[in-house]
Amino acid sequence: MSPNAIITHIATLQTTHSGPFSDGLFPSYRVQPHWLGYRRADNNVFLTACTVFTLQGIRDQVSPESQQQIDQITEQATADYPLFRNKDGLNTYNFWPTRPSHHFPNGRVLGRFDHFRIPDDIDDTAMVFLTSPPSRETLLWLKDKLVQHANRSQLTIRNTFPEYRQLRAYSTWFGKNMPIDFDACALSNMLFLIFQHNLPRNQHDTDSLTLLADMVRSGRYVSDPFRCAPHYARTPLILYHIVRLLAAFEPPELVTLHTQLLADTKAQLALATHPMDRVILSTTLRRLGDNPPRLDLVGIEQAFPTFHFFIAGMLTAYEYPLLNKLAASSFVQMRWTCEAHCRALVAEYLVSLPT
Repeated sequence: MSPNAIITHIATLQTTHSGPFSDGLFPSYRVQPHWLGYRRADNNVFLTACTVFTLQGIRDQVSPESQQQIDQITEQATADYPLFRNKDGLNTYNFWPTRPSHHFPNGRVLGRFDHFRIPDDIDDTAMVFLTSPPSRETLLWLKDKLVQHANRSQLTIRNTFPEYRQLRAYSTWFGKNMPIDFDACALSNMLFLIFQHNLPRNQHDTDSLTLLADMVRSGRYVSDPFRCAPHYARTPLILYHIVRLLAAFEPPELVTLHTQLLADTKAQLALATHPMDRVILSTTLRRLGDNPPRLDLVGIEQAFPTFHFFIAGMLTAYEYPLLNKLAASSFVQMRWTCEAHCRALVAEYLVSLPT
């Protein structure tokens, strides 16, 4: 198994014909194992953008032929991004197509009700702009938009630890009627965009980094990952995102946590049972400068259908204490799977290995 062969395979997965997925997107599925085998084709931009971002991150470490394939994949994927742009033409992005709205596609119930239509969010917006950089003017507009929806700009978060309620960190959602929401992984992605383009820093950036740092320092991201990242909800995923940000830009708030992040990642790798968790944790260790034993990837493809990179908590947005407590249950969470993204994560791991 080589990164170049994986990239060639990923290129074959990109949609180029009519069907449940827009041309240029990678097939992904939302699943709920507790709901009588619920599995639906899901036409979303996020997992395609995540796949492209991962491939772009390893572009300089693969063959010229693979570099060309990555460029072609990117061109085809980004051509679809306008389908997911804000319904009023603003420069934010949604998980699903917006004009017209097509939330919970190929479902039988949820897509029929506007109540389940979600607003644009920082995660999709960050991934779209990281893989298809906009103008400086657009990025500065986005920075101001983030401030408008940050904690305490208009609303104050309720569904977090009391110590974090005064932090003016960025919220996950852009919707004006959505409760404030802190998610360590989504914050890491937006901060990655801000650092990548050297956007002006403010108190919201500082508080967002302070939030991430305390989630690590306090150990909460290990003991209570759902409350730290309700849309990812697992410690290996939080580690992967925070360390990716740390390795790329070395923000001082995170640099001081290197020793703890290294120890926690090693501990999580020792506990990991899913092969793809071992992949992303091993990549994370290498980003931290460690050299874990090489993984046996024989048969890794069999693990792709059960690996979810993020979740949707059906009760996460509610601020009522009982509903918020129930939101952590896997029975009220949907999960997304994507073969192309799994393969990209494996390729990312392989290029991290010493030659």
